[in-house]
Amino acid sequence: MTTTQQHTDDPEVDQLYRDFASEHLDPLWTQLGDLMPMAPTSKAVPFVWKWSTLYPLAQRAGDLVPVGRGGERRAIALANPGLGGVPHVTPTLWAAIQYLGPKETAPEHRHSQNAFRFVVEGEGVWTVVNGDPVAMRRGDFLLTPGWHFHGHHNQTHQPMVWIDGLDIPFVHYTDTGFFEFGSDGVTDESTPEVSRSERLWAYPGLRPLVGLGAKTSSPIAAYRWEHTDAALTAQLALEDEGHAATTEPGHAAVRYTNPTTGGDVMPTIRAEFHRLREGARTRARRDVGSTVYQVFEGSGRFRLGDTDTEAGAGDIVVVPSWTEWSIEAKTPLDLFAFSDAPIVERLHFHRTYISEGA
Repeated sequence: MTTTQQHTDDPEVDQLYRDFASEHLDPLWTQLGDLMPMAPTSKAVPFVWKWSTLYPLAQRAGDLVPVGRGGERRAIALANPGLGGVPHVTPTLWAAIQYLGPKETAPEHRHSQNAFRFVVEGEGVWTVVNGDPVAMRRGDFLLTPGWHFHGHHNQTHQPMVWIDGLDIPFVHYTDTGFFEFGSDGVTDESTPEVSRSERLWAYPGLRPLVGLGAKTSSPIAAYRWEHTDAALTAQLALEDEGHAATTEPGHAAVRYTNPTTGGDVMPTIRAEFHRLREGARTRARRDVGSTVYQVFEGSGRFRLGDTDTEAGAGDIVVVPSWTEWSIEAKTPLDLFAFSDAPIVERLHFHRTYISEGA
């Protein structure tokens, strides 16, 4: 309730509230419940975007809307229904599906916002990050840290679609964003199987002796599906052999990390991959901070608050802060996940409650 809505039986108190309002002041005692709730009450709501709807819309956009300088990207943002129409998936995170048609090029630019790509299907596109061509293939997780020039080019006669994740809402809220145009095309049109960053950095447990200082974001441009898949497969195999290798029974999980720090790949975004055996389920939990999941393979049931929602390959699920959630795998289920956990943890606001039951 604002001061302009305060009415009492005391004319002097009423005048006090009017004077507050005229001077753009708001007394704490009239709004304590809004400013300091007993627990987080996100305006974002749990929601599921179905791939069967998203992909045809992206195809139509590919047929009707050009990509190029000015519009820059044919990216369709997911607007959380609880956020009043702004194109944000949560108050801190932005997510979109991006469609690049046959032989198209998205010109280079850079911005303060940190970004990544995750490929659900397809190949044949290279993203060029600070002049380094990086192949994009199914299951790959690719980084575009803040203020890195980047553009994309499709070398095939087939379109390609992937999801983008950025910290746009957080950067917008903190008034810290910058943007700059780059080349009208891409600075390197070559199509190497392996990027230069991977050739230097992407060896398990090994680090080059050049650039030994900690880097804000991971220097690895692409985390390849074959490595993610192998790690998850090994966790479940070790579980079968009786070793403690999974987070919960039948639930393998990995986190993508920055090899120079051991921490998250970017300062504002955490990324993970989860694999559940058929019939496995997670314990119900609540987390401070928001998470977005995309089903990579399989199908499952998300319980979001009091609602059960089915999700299959390609579907995107948002879990707002302090929403109780759990997942049950109806088939073997692979899930890509990203969250704002680095922000929450760095500010020491993190808190998790995990139910004792199944």
